[in-house]
Amino acid sequence: MSTIAYRPGDTLVHSLDARAKLAFQVGFSLAAVASLAPRWLAGLAVVATVALALSRVSPVRVLRAYWFVFAILASGPVLAAVSLTRPRFAPGQAVEPTLTALRVALVFFVGAAYVRTTPVRETRAAVQRHVPGRVGQLLGVGMALTVRFVPLLRSDLTAILDAMRARLGDPRSLVDRARLVGIGGLSRAFTRADRLSVALRARCFAWNPTLPTLRFRRRDYVVAALGVGLACTPLLTLVPGRFIPVG
Repeated sequence: MSTIAYRPGDTLVHSLDARAKLAFQVGFSLAAVASLAPRWLAGLAVVATVALALSRVSPVRVLRAYWFVFAILASGPVLAAVSLTRPRFAPGQAVEPTLTALRVALVFFVGAAYVRTTPVRETRAAVQRHVPGRVGQLLGVGMALTVRFVPLLRSDLTAILDAMRARLGDPRSLVDRARLVGIGGLSRAFTRADRLSVALRARCFAWNPTLPTLRFRRRDYVVAALGVGLACTPLLTLVPGRFIPVG
């Protein structure tokens, strides 16, 4: 199964501070909702492509890792274009849903570049050092566990589906298959949660461990500034001159 997870590397994006990459990712996400204009989304697509290239992440790998999400996004325009009345198929109604799905997909691509190049401990350190108190610690721990736990759950669900196909379970009804996958997935999730709880106690889990040192360099300031600039782009749509095309 293809997954997107952190792997050590020597790329430019690997060397960036986690806080700079988070700022860029948040800014890009806000810029994606600024406009649905094709020209604007085309420009963001170029930015996302550059981010993937600098991270050495294949777009095909991202598509395979998040195929279920992209399948749902692709179904939106199709459903919007199909009608029960005449005309049965109206392509014009699928334009806006297609653009909406595209900007969500671009955010996923940039997020994949972040996950691929950023260790979980650095992400936790970035969160805990900027959100004070127990709230920051809870967010940091939650983010770290989510990044590690979700791929395991996906792997379990895939294993259940593969086992069902191997036992010729495809002829079963959709409800029956969903029940088997749901019950099996929940059972494995609770089992993994119990094992995780025991492992945390055995390793003397600490709410405030020694986290890696984060240090901003010139390149980090440039990336963070780019993220802040992207985050401000929705405000430009309110300017009478329309710096950003709105349609």
